[in-house]
Amino acid sequence: MAASKLLILSIFVALIFTEIRADATIDDEVIASVVPDSSLKIELEQLKSKISVLESSIDERTRELISKDERITEMEKINQEKSDSIASLQKEINLLEKKGTVDAEEQVGKALARADELEKQVERLKKEIEKQNRKKNALEDRASEAEKKMRELDSKLENMQKINDEQKSRIRKTERALRVAEEEMVKAKLEATSKTKELTEVHGAWLPPWFAIHLLRCQSFMATHWNERGKPAVDIAIQKALGMKVQAEKWAEPHMETVKTIWIPVLKEQWLTFTTYVEPHVQSLTTKTVEVYEASKTAITPHIVKVKEFSDPYFQDAKRFSKQYIDQVATATKPHVDKARVALKPYTKKLVHTYGEFLKSATTYHHQVQATVQEKLKMHELTRPLATKELAWFAASALLVLPIFILARMCSSIVCASILFLLIIFPLDNSILRYEFLVSKQFASGRSKKVKSKERDKEARKQDWKGKAKEAYDEGDSCEGGCSDHQQRGRQSRAGGNGTMVRKK
Repeated sequence: MAASKLLILSIFVALIFTEIRADATIDDEVIASVVPDSSLKIELEQLKSKISVLESSIDERTRELISKDERITEMEKINQEKSDSIASLQKEINLLEKKGTVDAEEQVGKALARADELEKQVERLKKEIEKQNRKKNALEDRASEAEKKMRELDSKLENMQKINDEQKSRIRKTERALRVAEEEMVKAKLEATSKTKELTEVHGAWLPPWFAIHLLRCQSFMATHWNERGKPAVDIAIQKALGMKVQAEKWAEPHMETVKTIWIPVLKEQWLTFTTYVEPHVQSLTTKTVEVYEASKTAITPHIVKVKEFSDPYFQDAKRFSKQYIDQVATATKPHVDKARVALKPYTKKLVHTYGEFLKSATTYHHQVQATVQEKLKMHELTRPLATKELAWFAASALLVLPIFILARMCSSIVCASILFLLIIFPLDNSILRYEFLVSKQFASGRSKKVKSKERDKEARKQDWKGKAKEAYDEGDSCEGGCSDHQQRGRQSRAGGNGTMVRKK
């Protein structure tokens, strides 16, 4: 096959070359005869050179074809050798197939057993994979929840940081305000010390000296009289009262037994008969009283409305007429009331503190007495229905108030007797009284002059302080950003100035 193909190709190539050469000779002759020009000669030479190039290329291609034919023959030989080897291998395979059927069956059984084991392992692995997937999903859910919580915590942290920053800024502002307040407190303390000194001087001048001397004498006499005579007499009276109480309890024991055994059941029967007899009368009386109340209410309400309508204009006129006088009285008494408040402020604080402690102790004692009264009332059958909270409260209050009332009466009687005794022992002449009155009057006039001069000095100081405060406030308003302290001082100084103005008014 390959040789026949090569022959056909060689014949075909030879025919092509012969035709090309014949055409070239014919063309040369025609061109030489028809066109004898030099230009045509040049073109002919070019064509000849092209033809020679084509011939050389054809020769090369023929050589390539020959080499390819040789390669094809070699490949055919290799294919035949391989086909022979394949045939021999097929024979060997057939022999091996015949021999290996038995071995294959054994291997197939082993493979099936192995496959069953592998299937079981695969099922186990699938179950484990499902478990792992479930765990994975649970972990993913937890992770998502943790992320959400982390986001919430981040937001909370941001909010807390903002709040912390705001609090820090507020703390700084409060520290500045505290510094300013401390400075003002120092100034106020200095002013308060000066005022307290003045007030002590004024308070010392309230009472005349002769009355203060007699008061001191009376107090010392009362204290000595109480320690010598009053206190031992009270102790003896308490001891006698305790002995009388013990004797009364001993005397009342048999009588209480007779009362419990005889009188209590009789009283119960009489009480039942009385209640059964009185109950219908009480019910009828209550119904009648309700009817009378409703009838009187319906009859009186229109008259009350008319009286209100009639008296309303007169009441309004009286209110308008009296308002002017009430305002005048209030404006006139306001400075005196303010002065009295300022003067009594240190004493009122002590009184309030002592009053609070007294109330605490009184409430504790009152609860204790109330509990004991209830227990005593519940111990006996007659007093058991009376053991209510209201009666116990009233009894406890009476037991606590009665000794105080008795002591007050005793003290008042002792004071009256001591005053009479002092008047008898130390008789006073009218001349001495007049002299002491004049001395006290002169002393009070001198004190009043000093107080007036000090008040003038205070007013001058306050006016200077107001001017400085206004200047500081104006400076704080003029500056921007870094003058918060000046603004606060100015505002507080203006507030203090307003307070002083109100006090002056």
